[in-house]
Amino acid sequence: MLLTLLDIIAYVLDLMSTLLIVYLVLGLLISFNVVNLHNQFVAAVWRGLSALFEPVLAPIRRVLPDTRPLDLSPMALIVLINIAGIVLSHTSRAIQ
Repeated sequence: MLLTLLDIIAYVLDLMSTLLIVYLVLGLLISFNVVNLHNQFVAAVWRGLSALFEPVLAPIRRVLPDTRPLDLSPMALIVLINIAGIVLSHTSRAIQ
């Protein structure tokens, strides 16, 4: 039972990491005017991803130095998610 729960948590972490990469790339595409928020699909995806990640990224932005043109907080969150995945993997191996 516990191993299944750990597998589900690992899957959610992988999904979060993938969605965070989509958020990062979409933010770059919007800032370089490759896509714009006048497109309803782009705007809906951007709003959804922003609602999901901004509460987590805001505290990270306060800790990181201000690098105005490049936001490093999504990359820092990806590193933290990967560290959590490694800890989770070692925990599941220890339980087996």
